[in-house]
Amino acid sequence: MSNGIHGRAAEPIHIVGAGPAGLAAALTIAGAGGRAVVHEQRADVGSRFHGDLQGIENWTTPGDALEELAAVAGTDLHGRARAVREGVFFDPAGREYTYRSPDPLFYLVQRGPGPGTLDETLKAQALAAGVEIRFREPWARLSGGGIVAGGPRAADAVAVGYVFETDQRDGVYGVLCDRLALKGYAYLLICAGRGTVATCLFGDFARESEYLDRTVAFFQKRAGLRMRQAIRFGGAGNILLPRTARQGRILFAGEAAGFQHALWGFGIRIGMISGHLAARALLDCVPERYDGAWRRRLGGLLRTSLVNRYAFSRMGDAGYCRLMRSIAAMADARRWLRRHYAPTLWKRFAFPVARWRVLSRRHPPACAWPTCDRIWCRTPHVGARM
Repeated sequence: MSNGIHGRAAEPIHIVGAGPAGLAAALTIAGAGGRAVVHEQRADVGSRFHGDLQGIENWTTPGDALEELAAVAGTDLHGRARAVREGVFFDPAGREYTYRSPDPLFYLVQRGPGPGTLDETLKAQALAAGVEIRFREPWARLSGGGIVAGGPRAADAVAVGYVFETDQRDGVYGVLCDRLALKGYAYLLICAGRGTVATCLFGDFARESEYLDRTVAFFQKRAGLRMRQAIRFGGAGNILLPRTARQGRILFAGEAAGFQHALWGFGIRIGMISGHLAARALLDCVPERYDGAWRRRLGGLLRTSLVNRYAFSRMGDAGYCRLMRSIAAMADARRWLRRHYAPTLWKRFAFPVARWRVLSRRHPPACAWPTCDRIWCRTPHVGARM
């Protein structure tokens, strides 16, 4: 693929959404000498978040996630992302396991509009590269094409929790238990006097407050959770493997396309990579190559994560206990995770069943009408899945 800017790609490329996927696309364009214009409907980056601690996964490839993002999008996140090599996890019976890896399992980042967050870091790097960001500017149509990276459009999973201040020492804690997080997971993350405790549910959303109360009580008992100035937050994510993430010259990236890990919900890396791939396709004036590009880099991972989600949803508490014991038997938890996220022949054959059973609540991103220039069209769609 060429590194130059050709034809229409010499004109400004418009991007809807100033999240990690949109800003990774903008940095890719600026790094190639192009002009990127980002349209963000909110007043600042990260306005959906409240200082939440989140993770950039580092287990799906042998290489390092931050190095990959630096290579493809020109980002520098080393000063804002804390490497996590160890965590304490609990099974439904309350048994404790410590998982370790010599290499980072994931990178801890803070989300939101404040100083030091992932969002603010990406914004500063984009502005320094010459990207134009237009805040409070909703965008409904992309008549000349562009990239849509505006975040999730439905709730296939719901996360509710608290961000807070604390005097606890840094730590990473997790628990698998349907009483605390139905078919999902609950977690407690503490870094430099700030913390996030949350439950991530894949069902029974109407009772989210009950699950959260039980999660807080669990971590108070098991991890000594102490919260000050707690602020409640909530969010949603969607999981959709589309047949296409392209609508003519409009390309969908990140959760706007439904790109998300289906099992444990680490989507920042996927979003940024898809934003980069979308930008490269437009820079080279070959938007039709985008679907092939994201399928090669992300398709196998997304299909495998959906199979993993289907298998996990059928385990129940007894299955979670067996799963956690098998991970604990490994000296390197990252290696175990990478092996189970790697595409295999049996997971390829299991994918059609998993796709049928794990149904998304959202429409596919691309409109069925090839001439439609709306970034979110509610016209009936065809070809919803891969």
